Amino acid sequence: MTTPADTDLTRLDTWPKWLVHNSERFGASAKAMRYKHYGIWQSHSWQDYLSQVKYLALGLRSLGFNPGDRLLIVGDNSPEWFFAQMAAQCNRGISVGLYSDLSAAEVEFLAADCQADFAMVEDEEQTDKILLIRERLPHLKTVIYWRYKGLSRHDNGAFVGLRDVLELGRRYEEEHPGVFEESVAAGGADDVCAIVYTSGATRETPQGVLHSHRSLMTSAWTYYELDHLSHKDDLACTLPPAWITEQWVALGCHLLCGGTVNYAESSETQQEDMREIAPTIALYNSRLWENQAGHVQARLRGADFFKRTISGWLMPVGERMAEAKLERRRPGLQWRILNVLADLLVYRPVRDSLGLPRARVCYTYGSTLSPEAFHFFHALGVPLKSIYGSAEAGAVTGAADKIQLPDAVGTVNPGVEVAFSDEGEILVRSPGAFLGYHDDPVATERAWADGWVRTGDKGHIGPDGELVFVDRLEDLITLPCGDVIAPQDLESRLKHSPYIKDAWILAAEGCDFVSAVIIIDADNTGRWADKNKTTYTTFGDLSQKPEIYRLIEGEISTVNKGLPDTRWIGKYVNLHKEFDPDESELTRNRKLRRALLRERYPAIIEALGGDAKSVEVEAEITYQDGRVGRVTTAIQIATVGRGDR
Repeated sequence: MTTPADTDLTRLDTWPKWLVHNSERFGASAKAMRYKHYGIWQSHSWQDYLSQVKYLALGLRSLGFNPGDRLLIVGDNSPEWFFAQMAAQCNRGISVGLYSDLSAAEVEFLAADCQADFAMVEDEEQTDKILLIRERLPHLKTVIYWRYKGLSRHDNGAFVGLRDVLELGRRYEEEHPGVFEESVAAGGADDVCAIVYTSGATRETPQGVLHSHRSLMTSAWTYYELDHLSHKDDLACTLPPAWITEQWVALGCHLLCGGTVNYAESSETQQEDMREIAPTIALYNSRLWENQAGHVQARLRGADFFKRTISGWLMPVGERMAEAKLERRRPGLQWRILNVLADLLVYRPVRDSLGLPRARVCYTYGSTLSPEAFHFFHALGVPLKSIYGSAEAGAVTGAADKIQLPDAVGTVNPGVEVAFSDEGEILVRSPGAFLGYHDDPVATERAWADGWVRTGDKGHIGPDGELVFVDRLEDLITLPCGDVIAPQDLESRLKHSPYIKDAWILAAEGCDFVSAVIIIDADNTGRWADKNKTTYTTFGDLSQKPEIYRLIEGEISTVNKGLPDTRWIGKYVNLHKEFDPDESELTRNRKLRRALLRERYPAIIEALGGDAKSVEVEAEITYQDGRVGRVTTAIQIATVGRGDR
């Protein structure tokens, strides 16, 4: 706990009040934010943080922003994103965060849905999206941009640069002294402060989830206390701030602990920037952890003979140590000595390459992380924890100072109650739960059941008291033989392979086995093909090579060996393209949109359930001149050998 004992916590009931408190406590002497600009690390002190927020808030006021107004925020992780959110909340308004890779049509839908009054966007790309839809958004008054490149032509009443808004704020303070402080003081814990949109994985469109300062602060406070965060911690801001978990950790936990939050310069430089940041607190979604594991394994497999031999000899040491921790037993002296050697020669360099040499708390959140990936990171000495929650239910589980089992998502957080319906649906009662869906009382009523939030997820409490997440209820596959398959579990196991980027588990009608649609990892599989002298031209060509099919069959067979016979993967295809969020096949946080995939690829599903050796799939392509055409691609259907099973 880093908050001084004489601090009146009851007074700090909103995020703006915490910002003011931290500015008074740390001033200009402590870094609140670090960010990279043109390859050079720069920083904002807590005093700078408050100053930027204050004058942005006052600038918004001068432009007509009133309490209750909505500020749309579109851009990648950066200090300005959080300045915008805090400024809206200092004015007792509502922040609405969107993913930066949304299309103009998606931005239009969400901006209209939340009735955004103002928008703050990152750059020319985001501004151009607003230009396309501006006339169809009558509520939208002013758009503020914070990166100026290519935007000088937009300096008019509707589009304003951030520097100009900050100057308006300074003038506004001269004319209205004390109004900022009065507005912050007038805020209360139960004020609606944010609309957080769901991923849209289970619906055609995302839903706006209403949160108050109290509900967001409750979830953030849980992780702050469970993991003993302090002002000495460095937090890595890697997920889109539009995601609810980033609201809890990168915004909330940062304000509560007074540490430093760090931003990579771009998504392309994130891995290298992470090495320079070396955070103590890291939050990734499960997809990113799986990608990290895949890249590490690919590098180890592709290393020279000496390095490959050393890692092959020492990696099992870490696995043995991780197993001992899970079984709560002390390993023998010889294993502890070997582990020190392995850490020096293998684990520490790998942790450094991942940017995690100082990490003391690592969270994984989102879809299921495979037991293999979980074991892999623990063998490397990465303190990885699975946590579970949702935009509606709040932060449900954590894992404080205990060994977490790989198939569990932590123990239920203090103050949170969990129950289960007759179907096994996880029901949650928590002060961190949402207030309802924006402008949708019918959906809000469906989401609540006698005071419990219905998560739509199936789960149970394990023998050690931890919550076990199974899958979405609607995604469970029931085979004719009566077996129930959780596709996320199999998909996460497949994605542990360095050659598989994505996987979709399905069952054709009448089949007593499941099949897999595989998206190969172009980088790792391409390197494997080059090393093994397999020539190819495009992603589609590489995916259909017989050598690649044999490679993927080996990876699937490895997964099958760890499964009971009733869950084995019988057939598979290598899809000729990657799943694309722009084509609505994935959500913006990269979850599968299964209903749409079933509609888009019925021929593949039918072929996997029959005796066909291949299937033709039509794909739509858009040329540079705007013409749309269709091409037909033949995809091979492969059967997985049973081996000695």
